[in-house]
Amino acid sequence: SDFGLTVSARTVVVTSGTFLRGLLHIGENSKPGGRMADASSSLSASLLRLGFEVGRFKTGTPCRLNARSIDFSRCEIQLGDEPPPTFAFLHCESETLGKNEIFTLNLFRDGKFHVEQLPCWITHTTGKTHEIIRANLHRSPLYAGLIKGTGPRYCPSIEDKVVKFSDKTSHQLFLEPEGRHTSEYYVNGVSTSLPYEVQLEFLHSIPALERAEIMRPGYAVEYDYFPPTQLLPTLETRLIGGLYFAGQVNGTSGYEEAAAQGLVAGANAALKVQGRSPFILERKEAYIGVLIDDLVTKGTEEPYRMFTSRAEDRLFLRHDNADQRLTNRAFGVGLVSQARWTSVQEKMELLNQIRLTAVETKVRGIPIAQLLKRPDFSVMDLPHEILSSASPSVWELVETDFKYEGYAARQSEQNRQLERRGQQIIPDGLDYNKIAGLRSETRQKLSALRPTSLGQAARISGITPADIAIISIWLMKNNLHNLLPYLKS
Repeated sequence: SDFGLTVSARTVVVTSGTFLRGLLHIGENSKPGGRMADASSSLSASLLRLGFEVGRFKTGTPCRLNARSIDFSRCEIQLGDEPPPTFAFLHCESETLGKNEIFTLNLFRDGKFHVEQLPCWITHTTGKTHEIIRANLHRSPLYAGLIKGTGPRYCPSIEDKVVKFSDKTSHQLFLEPEGRHTSEYYVNGVSTSLPYEVQLEFLHSIPALERAEIMRPGYAVEYDYFPPTQLLPTLETRLIGGLYFAGQVNGTSGYEEAAAQGLVAGANAALKVQGRSPFILERKEAYIGVLIDDLVTKGTEEPYRMFTSRAEDRLFLRHDNADQRLTNRAFGVGLVSQARWTSVQEKMELLNQIRLTAVETKVRGIPIAQLLKRPDFSVMDLPHEILSSASPSVWELVETDFKYEGYAARQSEQNRQLERRGQQIIPDGLDYNKIAGLRSETRQKLSALRPTSLGQAARISGITPADIAIISIWLMKNNLHNLLPYLKS
């Protein structure tokens, strides 16, 4: 290290973001860095020497503006939801905050969230904006050929939008406050690496931004990542035991994607030190399971983003039932407290009672469960004496379950047909060259990606149902079809 120190650890999690050989681009100027004003890291060179495969991606960020220079009267306001939705199912009351807790404004008092939400604002580019950008494309490092890395498909730069969607006369922009204690506004929709003076010029052609002051310019950053097929489902590297990768170093893009990987990698690093079974979420349990399975099985040739369409069981993976799906798993490995687990158990008991009430109780001669399946009927149409038996949020959960029941059953049957062979385990180290009848492409891909089950193999691009059938028959003939699945906690 720079200080001549060596720090030893039984497990290590690398969460280097865009800092691995990061290269910042603003117009014709390029300099090393992971983000503006921060240095890049040469760690990837060390990992490369150890035998890891490395790739190159790029991402970008928009400029930040001074709120005092924005004419909000010319924007369309975008208010937050009321009541404010929260990530947490258990709300932290101000009276329960310990003296050593980090200070936060995000507290509930008397069951209500008392912090005023800050609105976002909408404006849009103009024909003049597009003219300025087109006239300066030769100064964009992306179009000048200075950037070699692959960028995110679903977050294109404003240069890409103007070029690839030339039929559009304008593009919507969201002005988002960076926080309550800063005057910076994030201009969502104008990710760019054009020179500072060009950014200022095209911003001044946008309604409400004619006098805008740039506090931080937009820029692009290229960085190293390590193809995630080099990882186990725990996010531990196959090459070096005890070494874990999480976040953009695995080729993903987005805050939620990075946070999910950090949670899983950190938990598994701790469990490995304790000598306990790994923590692995399945695809049917959580979007985290879909994310990690996609990464370690398929890899990614561009920055990976999570979409609901990637999940086979997306009708079950709702934000409102996350605590029902995952608290038990989290409690089993020590990620949630006994108090939280007890609270969820009480909630589950209440949900079961309300579901039973909905099945057994009739309104106008029709069971409530049947009424709730109708699109024109909601829990608010229930008689007060029935609705008051539980909180509106509990009734809404029950309503959602009944409304989606038929669709969910149909989805489950479709998945069962696809998965009949999917749970069959493929032994680690299987030599695919020994299996007659497989195509060369199949052998190459399976040998490189090393799926742990037929289900994983089936999800690899280019692998056909015929390939899966051949492997399944070979495993049965060689008495390898009754292997135990990967251990889960």
